Amino acid sequence: MATMYKEIQLTQGAAGHCLNSTQCFSPDDHWIVFDSRNEDTQIGSTGTIAMVHTGTGEIRTLYRVPGQTAYGPGVGAATFSPVADRVLFIHGISNAGKDNPYSVTRRTGVAIDIAHPQKPVFLDARDVVAPYTNGALRGGTHAHTWTADGEWISFTYNDAVAEPGLRTVGIMVPGRQVIVSPDEKGENHDGEMFAMLVVPVVARAAPGSNEVEKAFDETWIGSSKNRRAIAYQGNVRDENGHLKTEIFIAGIPSDLLELLTQMDLRGTSTSLPVVPDMITHRRLSFTEKGVSATPRHWLRSNADGSQIAFLMEDNKGHIQLFGVSPVDGKVTQFTSHGFSIQGPFNFSPDGKMLAYTADNSVFITDVVSGKTERITAKTEDDGRPVGSVNWSNNGKMLCYNRYTDAADGRFLQVFLLRLDQH
Repeated sequence: MATMYKEIQLTQGAAGHCLNSTQCFSPDDHWIVFDSRNEDTQIGSTGTIAMVHTGTGEIRTLYRVPGQTAYGPGVGAATFSPVADRVLFIHGISNAGKDNPYSVTRRTGVAIDIAHPQKPVFLDARDVVAPYTNGALRGGTHAHTWTADGEWISFTYNDAVAEPGLRTVGIMVPGRQVIVSPDEKGENHDGEMFAMLVVPVVARAAPGSNEVEKAFDETWIGSSKNRRAIAYQGNVRDENGHLKTEIFIAGIPSDLLELLTQMDLRGTSTSLPVVPDMITHRRLSFTEKGVSATPRHWLRSNADGSQIAFLMEDNKGHIQLFGVSPVDGKVTQFTSHGFSIQGPFNFSPDGKMLAYTADNSVFITDVVSGKTERITAKTEDDGRPVGSVNWSNNGKMLCYNRYTDAADGRFLQVFLLRLDQH
């Protein structure tokens, strides 16, 4: 079934306008934040964070990186706080250059209050000089996501000191600023929040165990501030030693910061920062095929935390949307297309629908009834919607990216659908 909605091209300029995978709308839905990448892989050479007005198309620049070069520092993947006029994004380490460019271990989370452009607030502290600093990390954070109340932040992480190839998941918690001793090379910086890792990872998981080799692309579960939990993708080895991805849950006490006062989380030159022992872990999914690696996607939770959505192959080899219950691990298939879903997805604010791209169109699926609608016309491959589809906070708009032609080339633009206008 197809219901076509009014599609608006919000941006026009000869530059990239790249949307993050989630939380792109301001709390009042008047603005959509983006970075100036024209390709997903270009964070290191990207220097601008801006926002576009959903009604007028006005663009306001929030931050330009001082001294930006092809090697960094770089910015990207901007998100709006759900409750404040503040955006958060990846920022490369400020001393980036040809000899020490932007990389997965050389990035951090920076916020800008939209009333104060060009005034960066570094959220997670960084200290790569032994003996390191409690509450600081020693590598690179990215894919930052706010809790529904805008207080805590999750991220994926690669350490620069020990095991840089082991990706894992961490969080930032407010309430304790972290001050770091400066270093001659400019690698270190202070942070406004206390950062820590929440998932232990190993270099090679034992076959048939629940050990995780890589933890990544997580989501906060539900919107309760009294029961913080993260669902994350974890790479495990099956009984035959083959790698597959399953879903895990990390349970986090809401009074975590108070419990950490006597703990040393710094790690050593040969070990990652310590995961607090009061954080619980359990494997949620035991699937035959595992979570799909492509397209890359982040797990998403509905508002009440009753379903964690993910992508997996169906019996015909098509990538479909599924959900798993955090309570009992029951898996439900949400979509049954005759083709594969093409990118990341998001729940509507009320948790009833999922928006995503498939068959070169935008779709929405009701997760209760299974009703699916194609809501944009099918286009040629070079003009199809790309990346994630984001819901507005009031549930009445969707935004996403497309490439469009201009005199100087093809550029990633922001498009808007108003679901109250056919």
